[in-house]
Amino acid sequence: MRYIRCTLVLDPPQPAIEIFIATLAELGFESFEETETGVKAYIQESQWNEDDFRNLPLWASPEWQAAYSLEVIEPQNWNAVWERDYNPITIHDRCIVRAPFHAQPGEEIQYDIVISPKMSFGTGHHQTTHLMLDYLLDVELLNKSVLDVGSGTGVLAILAGMKGARPITAIDIDPWAYENCMENVRRNGQDEIEALQGDVTTVRGRHFDVVLANINKNVLLAQLGAYAGLLTPGGTLILSGFYGEDLSELQETARKEGLRYMDCRQLDDWTAAVFKA
Repeated sequence: MRYIRCTLVLDPPQPAIEIFIATLAELGFESFEETETGVKAYIQESQWNEDDFRNLPLWASPEWQAAYSLEVIEPQNWNAVWERDYNPITIHDRCIVRAPFHAQPGEEIQYDIVISPKMSFGTGHHQTTHLMLDYLLDVELLNKSVLDVGSGTGVLAILAGMKGARPITAIDIDPWAYENCMENVRRNGQDEIEALQGDVTTVRGRHFDVVLANINKNVLLAQLGAYAGLLTPGGTLILSGFYGEDLSELQETARKEGLRYMDCRQLDDWTAAVFKA
């Protein structure tokens, strides 16, 4: 699967960056990397619509100057790039996410997760993955059934497995992510995790005590009904991949689907939220 990378140069960068990110997310852009002069945004080539992009009213705003360049990103193994730039992350001195080439941590770390990504999202470095891991550390998972939607590298499913969740299913539409999830599951001794390639309909008719979804606002809004239908009575839904300003819209949609809002956590501009069936 190929991606389009859009490199935006904005003058002044703020508040233009936040406005552009929110608008591009509506067009289907999946991930964003802020730079000193703007933002790099990524979208699957199959989702790219150049007419919609060029017709954005943001280009004509008198509040900033905006320029962009586009580049097709071929599928590739990102290990070399990652190894050059990647440092381990530690969450509350309980969980570490590291690469195979990093030293094994001391016994004080409860959960040692080793991740080697390909074209997969989820090393823990992005704020949303960090927030999801943070929540999972506090949720009782022993013998709970878990579904990880948009699993990426499988890092969330792996932590759930380390905490005693059973059974666990991880699904992702991207074949690279599916393959990478299976590799990381084996690498961390969590072979009981079921990795599937597909969307949320892949597990239609099944039910889970905990559903995890770290995707983006548009997908979350579109699939909240499906998530609600997958939860057991009293089950827990943990979401991330959206900004704090989007929380109220997700709360209202969740309420219509019979879900109760429980809590949220924020890291920088990103938010994670918990709902109950």
